Amino acid sequence: HADTAGRRPGGQAIVWRNVVLMGLLHLGAVYALSLVPRAHILTLLWAYFCFLMTALGVTAGAHRLWSHRSYKAKLPLRIFLAAANSMAFQNDIYEWSRDHRVHHKYSETDADPHNARRGFFFSHIGWLFVRKHRDVIEKGRKLDFTDLLDDPVVRFQRKYYKSSVVLMCFVIPTVVPWYLWGESLWNAYFLASILRYTISLNVTWLVNSAAHMYGNRPYDKNINPRQNTLVTLGAIGEGFHNYHHTFPFDYSASELGLKFNPTTWFIDFMFWLGLVTDRKQAPKEMIQARKERTGDGSA
Repeated sequence: HADTAGRRPGGQAIVWRNVVLMGLLHLGAVYALSLVPRAHILTLLWAYFCFLMTALGVTAGAHRLWSHRSYKAKLPLRIFLAAANSMAFQNDIYEWSRDHRVHHKYSETDADPHNARRGFFFSHIGWLFVRKHRDVIEKGRKLDFTDLLDDPVVRFQRKYYKSSVVLMCFVIPTVVPWYLWGESLWNAYFLASILRYTISLNVTWLVNSAAHMYGNRPYDKNINPRQNTLVTLGAIGEGFHNYHHTFPFDYSASELGLKFNPTTWFIDFMFWLGLVTDRKQAPKEMIQARKERTGDGSA
């Protein structure tokens, strides 16, 4: 069929609001870099602390806990992770987990929200610039997400999502440096909110793009996801992507003890505090057998 104006091949209409907002956000982040030399050192440390909080809200929260059920968390930890997830501002836990489960079940097909076969740009950010492919919606409807809405923390965050994002992603990161050590609101806003938010978004997106294209496949050479060290460093442990797609139920998302994985350290620390139970892991024999059967021989 002939494409109408504002449509991509396949009939996915462009969401211009997202294009404009993401463009402005990235311009704001570039501008924020010019403020770094003039900012208080504590503001930069605070921005990094907020980045780590943001990351945990996605990696330990929406991803490993809610999407994959790879461990169980007591109420205080779930509340903390939901608050950190609102700081991340990447859709509420229910929507994030729903899209992620569809991504795993239909990886690299039109039903995958950020199908990497459509290229780096699409899987990184382009998927947010167009309406969802009809396959994503149709096949997503067939999956069961009742467990997510059974969690009162998920329901609460979903109900008050907009106000929780304003508070966690923008107000708190901006007000703390201004109130506690006299940073200007301007610097605090652009560094701890805008720059931190933009970097955290791109780090998460690299798991969808770079970690589906660049790296080795020691566990399963027949799937696209790969082990990508740079993504692991940025996404605090989420770059062992060939492993994760091979054993998605494993709470560590990697072979334990192998490499840098702060999200796993965090979950283990919470286990030590008694806030985490039932950490699921792939047995060593299962991992070894899988490497020998389907791996690319790189590990």
